[in-house]
Amino acid sequence: APTQTKMDEARPVFPFSAIVGQTEMKLSLILNVIDPKIGGVMIMGDRGTGKTTTIRALVDLLPEISCVSDDPYNSSPTDASVMSDDVRKRLANSEDMSVTLRKVPMVDLPLGATEDRVCGTIDIEKALTQGKKAFEPGLLAKANRGILYVDEVNLLDDHLVDVLLDSAAGGWNTVEREGISIRHPAKFILVGSGNPEEGELRPQLLDRFGMHALIRTESDPELRVKIVESCQEFADDPKSFRAGYSDTNKEFADQIIAAQERLKAVTIAPELRTKISRVCSELNIDGLRGDIVTNRAARAYCS
Repeated sequence: APTQTKMDEARPVFPFSAIVGQTEMKLSLILNVIDPKIGGVMIMGDRGTGKTTTIRALVDLLPEISCVSDDPYNSSPTDASVMSDDVRKRLANSEDMSVTLRKVPMVDLPLGATEDRVCGTIDIEKALTQGKKAFEPGLLAKANRGILYVDEVNLLDDHLVDVLLDSAAGGWNTVEREGISIRHPAKFILVGSGNPEEGELRPQLLDRFGMHALIRTESDPELRVKIVESCQEFADDPKSFRAGYSDTNKEFADQIIAAQERLKAVTIAPELRTKISRVCSELNIDGLRGDIVTNRAARAYCS
């Protein structure tokens, strides 16, 4: 039977329902959680506007997921699309596997990360001398079934960005060294953020993210005061502050879960599909990615 993990982590997380403003960013993130096939979100805006806080708050809001206990990829015991090859074999052999509940993983990708740190490494010597595929999982393995967050993605090495985008789109990460190949599930929501002043985004990069949210520092004095007061209250007594938003947080979580369950039943009327494609055509958007993402986002929003 699944074992319950601690609900509150060592570092308290700001409640999602207590975040004031930044509606566009919050909606983009929620829609991606409802339908991860939207393709992630790129958040551009000033420093200190709550990007990281909002993402952590959303992850904290989500229900725990069932994982095979001794599997490093957060493999599901039932869903083959997020199950490692090893777990599939064990399942086919009717082996008993212990299952545990874990928080939805959120992985921060540091700017200086190497490809080995991101993708994982193969111990070539052990593979050649002992005939064993010794693999050290990377950040993509930890991010499976969760969110991979890349701050200042516009400063990240182009090759690494391509690796992340390919894994996010395909749901699998393949590592090949000296003729040895290992693959594992890497199904995650890719969230990138950046400050336009620190470097422009390549058009090809921006096109690969399903959604784009532009955020700015709040200019309304009353709203700014409310944000400052909330931050101060949370800093003074995180436990009491979180308790005050527990009901509204639960309502948010229940709505997201219900939307995920309704998603497959939601259909878009032909006239609305035509309108979406007409708008994309009039905006001279290259390819059909814009049409597809807008259709998916509309379904997620309706659900």
